[in-house]
Amino acid sequence: MVEARLRVIYGDTDQMGVVYYANYFRYFEFARSEYFRARGGSYAELERSGLLLPVVEASCQYKASARYDDLLVIQASVSELRRASIVFTYELFRDGEPRTLLCTGRTLHACVGRDGKPTRLPDAITRLMKPPEPS
Repeated sequence: MVEARLRVIYGDTDQMGVVYYANYFRYFEFARSEYFRARGGSYAELERSGLLLPVVEASCQYKASARYDDLLVIQASVSELRRASIVFTYELFRDGEPRTLLCTGRTLHACVGRDGKPTRLPDAITRLMKPPEPS
């Protein structure tokens, strides 16, 4: 699990002063990028190798609203690592004592080549994404 932190900007909120629902998926993407980075990789490297990880399924279960200037903590982890796909799960909190769970989510990513056809995840990416074994 990797934790990413960000502060809600005014442009992320709607007319009611809360974070617009679709922005939570942007926060998930931010945390996913940080997951790659924390493991020593990056999406850019993956794309340079000719592979892409498009989102083919996404879900979010909203529990409470985030608002302008809230400090958010997004926990991202890989819950499934398949031959040609990866499933990430997320928990998004408002930081503070205690932390408040705002939503949970999940994204399924297919591994495809530049031609858009599914392809096997390279061993290097599988090793990079694999959750560490409990000690």
